[in-house]
Amino acid sequence: MTRGLGYGRLEAFMATPHSRKVTRIARRLKAVPHVAETGPVPVEELNPYRIAQEQFHTAARYLKLKPWLKEILIHPKRQLIVSIPTRMDDGSFRVFEGYRVQHNIARGPAKGGIRYHPAVTLDEVKALAAWMTWKCATVDIPFGGAKGGVVCNPKEMSLAELERMTRRYTTEISPMIGPEQDIPAPDVYTNAQTMAWIMDTYSMTTGSTALSVVTGKPLEVGGSLGRNEATARGCVYVIQEAAKVRRINLKNATAAVQGFGNAGAIAARLLHELGVKVIALSDSRGGIVNTKKGIDPARAFEFKERRKTVVGLPGTDRITNEQLLTLDCDILVPAALENQITLANASSIQARIVAEAANGPTTPGADRVLHKNGITVLPDILANAGGVTVSYFEWVQGLYAYFWTEAEVNKRLESVMVKAFQEVLQRSKQYNVDMRTAAYILSVGRVADTTLMRGIYP
Repeated sequence: MTRGLGYGRLEAFMATPHSRKVTRIARRLKAVPHVAETGPVPVEELNPYRIAQEQFHTAARYLKLKPWLKEILIHPKRQLIVSIPTRMDDGSFRVFEGYRVQHNIARGPAKGGIRYHPAVTLDEVKALAAWMTWKCATVDIPFGGAKGGVVCNPKEMSLAELERMTRRYTTEISPMIGPEQDIPAPDVYTNAQTMAWIMDTYSMTTGSTALSVVTGKPLEVGGSLGRNEATARGCVYVIQEAAKVRRINLKNATAAVQGFGNAGAIAARLLHELGVKVIALSDSRGGIVNTKKGIDPARAFEFKERRKTVVGLPGTDRITNEQLLTLDCDILVPAALENQITLANASSIQARIVAEAANGPTTPGADRVLHKNGITVLPDILANAGGVTVSYFEWVQGLYAYFWTEAEVNKRLESVMVKAFQEVLQRSKQYNVDMRTAAYILSVGRVADTTLMRGIYP
């Protein structure tokens, strides 16, 4: 009823009896920047692939790329859609749809995770593949970008059903993957066990054990020490560098983490170990907050292992995921899905640093609002690049069958992440732009230079 009302018209409407819901809508509309007093609510682009294209074009303008080069870099190199017939436990068959997209392989083999989620779309996978291209280039590792996904609800499937679906999906995409072609990894609702099934299935078709066909594997089948914590640890390394720039003493700082999965839970724990007071956590069922005493992430993790959610942890109050994002804190870590910070809530964000442990949590419009408000956004292609960095380490270890200690892995990871942060910061100052635009200028420039050097065949 209120969607088409500008704030001025809605304010007049509110002079009559109204519900609390209408009041909240009005406040949200008033908080949205660039909304004329009598104008409509702005319609924001939330398609992840179009957002990825917009981010690319922003960097391309600064780099003054030629039109033909932009056309090459913005389009995915390969896209595969497959049907995945799977026998269910009751003897019936279901056909799932799966995708694998290789965005760019100019700098090396394609690299990117595989997610299982009921909302997976081809456009989402294309966007994630593009972000992987730029992410690998941001931290300067010799990979291109890829991504995969299967439209399914793994929460409603047994382990046996997931294994059968995974093995069939692997067989269907096997012409595209390989240690020197395209190396999958875990993503949303996939894990080390999923990677072990993929490695085993691929190895059976080639007749030899291919350790480096995937990364994020169990240690027993060629995984790397430190890989499980890599995304979160890399994010925390970047937060530490940003805190120095913003003159934030982490021992007196507060943090809120949206998404208490692998990356979010570990990031919360690592921040807590640095002395940061974690005041809020959330998962898909809701969030919890304790602004006075904070929350012990280890205790929250144990509680979630038993209850399957952090909601209800003793000593905390319940909040929504949306409320968590707007809490007064020094560090906000979005570690869930895309499009969490939008024009609808960007002006309400109070954190000084937003560190994107998730892919694509902030829309371009929201980015502009945050930058205008003096908030430092550590973009996904920098902040969560620790995962692909240690995946690169795992790939190298597998190829040589020579494995490093966890201390060696973490030391190398820190070196890569700190160097990448400093390079992005330097571009930010050079071009007088926010950190995301700076990261894209850095990464797109690297891929463009490689493409020009290699030339176009034939």
